[in-house]
Amino acid sequence: MAVRALIADDEKRIRKIISDYLKNDGYEVTEAENGEEALSLFRSCKDFDFLVLDVMMPGISGWEVCREVRKESPVPILFLTALGESHDEAFGLDLGADDYIVKPFRYEVFMARVRTVLRRVNKNAAVCFRYNEIEVDTASRTIRRHNEAVDMSPKEYELLVYLIKNKNIALERDRILDSVWGYDFYGDPRTVDTHIKNIRAKLGTLGTLIKTVRGFGYKLEVEA
Repeated sequence: MAVRALIADDEKRIRKIISDYLKNDGYEVTEAENGEEALSLFRSCKDFDFLVLDVMMPGISGWEVCREVRKESPVPILFLTALGESHDEAFGLDLGADDYIVKPFRYEVFMARVRTVLRRVNKNAAVCFRYNEIEVDTASRTIRRHNEAVDMSPKEYELLVYLIKNKNIALERDRILDSVWGYDFYGDPRTVDTHIKNIRAKLGTLGTLIKTVRGFGYKLEVEA
């Protein structure tokens, strides 16, 4: 499953440079030309793995985007800005940003900063999900049922983890396809149904945790 980035910068040239950097390393990129668009994209699809925000944008600034996003999500945020004073960097980090990169920047340094932030976040997020007799370890990518390993295909595993991360949320089929298969997937949307059927079978009675939301999609329903 591709790592998804949201880039917000009012300079088209800068957006293209950053987008090319990330795409070259296999990241999936969505671009926003101002803070308002960035917030709208984030709120309409909260599946981004990290955000890259310019500070000085017309209308809603990067500062304000970060402040609003932090009310809703711990998603990693990197500021990319020409404001190089130490008090600006301190302000950005205090708002909740994970890193602060000053323009101009080099490709190698920018990508290293991105990887460092993602490693730190992924390390903290690598925890086990347990419910009754099912256990999913995202660090080792293993699934166990009744203490026995469950063999799943890579897509079945990614789909199950996606449901777990969004437990008790009704997920539309198209949203599942975009998040697990990627935006460039042009196959049959019913492939989600096939994978859900396989996951349910492999989880046995615990497969009943995955509920069908008629005419919409699926939901992993567990007690809070």
